[in-house]
Amino acid sequence: MRIKAEINRGRLLSEFQDDLSKINTLSGHLPISANCKKIRDDKGYWNQIEGYIKEHSEVDFSHSICPECAKKL
Repeated sequence: MRIKAEINRGRLLSEFQDDLSKINTLSGHLPISANCKKIRDDKGYWNQIEGYIKEHSEVDFSHSICPECAKKL
């Protein structure tokens, strides 16, 4: 019984470490334009928010139009 528990513990720890290694987090202060929503990077350049987040994480964006914007357009 104890051997099974140790094997299970090792498996769970390994899975946890794998999952933890896949987590990317953005943290800190992001200067963002109140109007166009571009983000200023560390070099002072303004970038589209999608590009900045994609460069600093493993996020991929898909674009669509929300109902409110569809009405305006």
